[in-house]
Amino acid sequence: MGKGIRYTDEFKRDAVAQVKERGYSVKDVSERLGICTKSLYDWIGKFYHEEPKPKSEDAGEIRRLKAELRRVTEERDILKKATVYFAKEAK
Repeated sequence: MGKGIRYTDEFKRDAVAQVKERGYSVKDVSERLGICTKSLYDWIGKFYHEEPKPKSEDAGEIRRLKAELRRVTEERDILKKATVYFAKEAK
């Protein structure tokens, strides 16, 4: 039994994107690209995965960083308002 055609990972990812991101059916994409539907389903399993959930130790770090981001954003907004205020006073 001979080996089939070897497709690049880029080709496979593009085929998967047509199904998952652009909403085409597996059948349509496989017919258009000249591949069997089983191969496309295999590629979907390999290349399309959901964003991994953060580990529990990462969750604490994410919470801390979000709180710090809120604080820094508030400080930035206060400084912007102060800049506008002092610019008006200087005129």
